[in-house]
Parts: sequence; C-alpha cells; structure tokens
Amino acid sequence: MADSQVKTTIVKTVNRAFAAWFRLRKGQASFRGAPTCILHTTGAKTGQPRQTPLLFLGLDQDRMALVGSYAGSDHTPAWVHNLRKNPDVEVEVGASRRAMTAEIADDATRDELWPRLVAMYADYAAYQAKTTRKIPVIILTPR
Repeated sequence: MADSQVKTTIVKTVNRAFAAWFRLRKGQASFRGAPTCILHTTGAKTGQPRQTPLLFLGLDQDRMALVGSYAGSDHTPAWVHNLRKNPDVEVEVGASRRAMTAEIADDATRDELWPRLVAMYADYAAYQAKTTRKIPVIILTPR
C-alpha cells in the first residue's frame, strides 16, 4: 500500500472513531480546547454522503468558519473538493444538525479570520508553514 493510501486509511479510521465519540457525548466534544463539529457533505465524484469531524470557529450566532488544513498536507482535503461541487451541507454542532451553505472565503476574508483561527488552534500556523498551498477557510451560513 502506498504512503498516501495508508494516510487516507488512517484519516478515515480516526474520523469514524471521533464521530462515534462525538455522538456518544451528544456533541459535547472539543479537541485541545477548540470546538468541534461534524460536517456532512456529498461526494463530488460518488454522490455518496460523507462526514468529517472538524474544528470550527463561531463567527456569530449563525455562521461558522472551517479550515481545510489536512494537517499541512500539500493536498486539499476531499471534503473541500466535495463542497465546491455540492455547497449544500449539514453540520452537527452539539446535539443539533443544521442545513448550511459552504463557501470558500476570499483572500481578504481569509486573511481577516486567520489570526482568530490560529488563536483558537495554534497548529494551524504550523500547518500553513508546512505547505506551499494557501490553506482555505470555509464559511458556513444557514440555508
């Protein structure tokens, strides 16, 4: 098995385990102090439902920001590709599930939010330093 396949398998296994833990705790879960959610997307190629546990930053009562870091990998995470094709997503926060629309933040919005995201989860700065791609920030708004 190639290294990328091993990494993908590990990520999928960890994501499944985290999603189970998240639901067991009725959404009362954080990662190193940062709030967590489960993002539900539709596969861009397969059309199949996908779920990804992620950290999020609440922007106001309704909107939230996500980071497509993939731990500083040179590849954009699959969930970002999925929402580019299918921006209608759902997100689990706490015990609720909400219908949202996802949009990649423009450079000005990303640059404005980045310090707040790094303050929430300092590893984002290290992830950005690891890769040449500009890690995307995704804004979710209610639909």
